[in-house]
Amino acid sequence: MECLSLAALNSTSQLCIRLMWEKPSKVMLALDVSEASTAPAGKMAIDIISFAYAATIAAGGVLGYVKAGSMPSLAMGVACGAVMGVGAYQTTNDPKNVSLSLATSALLTGVMGYRFISSGKFMPAGMVASLSLLMLMRYGYRLTQ
Repeated sequence: MECLSLAALNSTSQLCIRLMWEKPSKVMLALDVSEASTAPAGKMAIDIISFAYAATIAAGGVLGYVKAGSMPSLAMGVACGAVMGVGAYQTTNDPKNVSLSLATSALLTGVMGYRFISSGKFMPAGMVASLSLLMLMRYGYRLTQ
């Protein structure tokens, strides 16, 4: 069984995202979150929404490779998922530090939105564009707070 793991840590929480596959038809996504019983003053909880988005993007790239043999899907999905994982870690430590996540979400919204408009197919481009637009709005809202 092959495994791709992303992990992020801070003093109060740990998130481990594991993407495992045995055969092209069997892909599993595991998300483990464990939190300490008390958070130190001034520490924010882990940004689970951003980590879940990062895992979804990475899993989409792996699924694109598994189903269609698309190396570009694998490379860009895992790369964008990893960059979003770093961005989620940054927003966990500082909710105003959204620049990396904002830029990556904007890039994915534009690229996948264009692919959705060109192809007219909701899966996968329309779904990724929609999720990315929602995350773009979320990060934009965080900048105004």
